[in-house]
Amino acid sequence: MRSIDTSFETPFDPAAHARSVVGRRYRVDDFYEVGREKVREYAGAVQDFHPIHWNDQAAKDFGYAATTASPTFTCLLGGMARRALTEILAGYDLTASVQTDQVYEFHRPIVVGDRLTANLSLHSFRQAFGGDLLVIEIAVTNQLDEAVVTTRTSLIARSGQVAADTGTTALLAGIVRSGPQPPRERLIELSTWRPAVGAHWSTHARTLDSVAAGDELPGRTVSVALGDLVHYAGVAEDPNPIHWHIDAARLFGLERGVVAHGMLTMAYGAGFITSWLGDPGALRQYSVRMTSPVYVADDRPSSVEFSGRVKSVDPDAHTATVALTALHNGRKIFGRATAVVQLS
Repeated sequence: MRSIDTSFETPFDPAAHARSVVGRRYRVDDFYEVGREKVREYAGAVQDFHPIHWNDQAAKDFGYAATTASPTFTCLLGGMARRALTEILAGYDLTASVQTDQVYEFHRPIVVGDRLTANLSLHSFRQAFGGDLLVIEIAVTNQLDEAVVTTRTSLIARSGQVAADTGTTALLAGIVRSGPQPPRERLIELSTWRPAVGAHWSTHARTLDSVAAGDELPGRTVSVALGDLVHYAGVAEDPNPIHWHIDAARLFGLERGVVAHGMLTMAYGAGFITSWLGDPGALRQYSVRMTSPVYVADDRPSSVEFSGRVKSVDPDAHTATVALTALHNGRKIFGRATAVVQLS
């Protein structure tokens, strides 16, 4: 391992620098310790009420060592990851980036007591359509240096201070948390990357013989109010004001007002799938392309209608692929959404 070199020659070219770090792997030299109350708090914020996220005994009955985190729980490492990415991707204002795709690969469930470390890599970079297209990979490892979750996030970003260009600086200075900030975590570059991969086989998921291609999942409607967005923003430590301040949303081009976090709508979708599956620990992959926002008024809740269909079943692997549909005001909010689940 060696410390990251942040000294650059001038003039500095952010795009050239981004290309130079593609494929290199960096580790945040700190860990996130999973606590029971945080697991419960997050599950409540994403309306995921499966008992293994709330009760130790329920989790043990499902074969887990302790209360088990909701599938998208690792988004709580987002603040740590954003600070690290700011260092790796110098010259980019990631607060103004647009997320387009998110892929989760689940290796084993996260339980209370795990110590999670973020290992980051710029998986790919290209310039097109007037923006820079970045794919960020974060492999989350535990205290045994096992990879437990791997995520890939696709972003459209531009170098430079976008916020200043759009005239939002004064507004943001007045509404976003200010004052002393915690010290940044140290970032180190890894010379090798060969983590073990966690493994888990569920015995409580739907059985192979109970699932067939073409099966429809029972529909579910999730209600989301402005207070839900504020709650989630606090739990997930996501300070972006477009999710809770109407003027900020409009200054960023969202004329209809605040929008739900993309990761929140993804979490709702994950909960929809796992409630049908029976065991959240049997979710193997979850992939979403985000195409349309969920707008939330300040005086009434909005709703997202979820439905799903089994696309295929692999009897040899004991898995099924589920296509997920999410509608807001009659429009699809996900252009493509699929989940691979393990069957018992």
